[in-house]
Amino acid sequence: MANLWEDLETGPNAPDEIYAVVECLKGERNKYEYDKDIPGVVLDRVLHSNVHYPYDYGFIPQSYYDDEDPFDVMVLVEDQTFPGCVVEARPVAMMKMDDDGEQDDKVIAVPTEDPRFDHIEDLDDIPQQTLDEIDEFFATYKNLEAGKEVETLGWEDKAAAKEAIEHAQDLYDEQVA
Repeated sequence: MANLWEDLETGPNAPDEIYAVVECLKGERNKYEYDKDIPGVVLDRVLHSNVHYPYDYGFIPQSYYDDEDPFDVMVLVEDQTFPGCVVEARPVAMMKMDDDGEQDDKVIAVPTEDPRFDHIEDLDDIPQQTLDEIDEFFATYKNLEAGKEVETLGWEDKAAAKEAIEHAQDLYDEQVA
């Protein structure tokens, strides 16, 4: 069985078009994580707070970020996919975040194969309500977990997201490959 983190390329034309490996589903509280040793998606935990993922959430293959994990990506979707689904997506923004003292930024992307998102090219194209919902989710999703502190630190545009993806690819090459 292929390892979706190590065997799948970052994207067909990274950083402009990436692959997002979905772990967590829009509308759910289950926190799934891809376990490269199995390889497969496992239930890591159920979110302690009464919140749910606002969009599908996962990681970018062949990436490694400053928090020593694959680079996180949230894909704006109308309908949830499934854990392990690979979505071709375009990065459009990035949310800056601190998770227990570690930089844990999130790429925001849109599926390339959904015409309902063709008009979203950059941060300014994302509705403010969508940005507020994503921010609120990450600001509160660990509130009931003992000793966990998360701070959202604002938004950056598509250029910053693409630069961060290239940084994550470089770190992957240096530390993992």
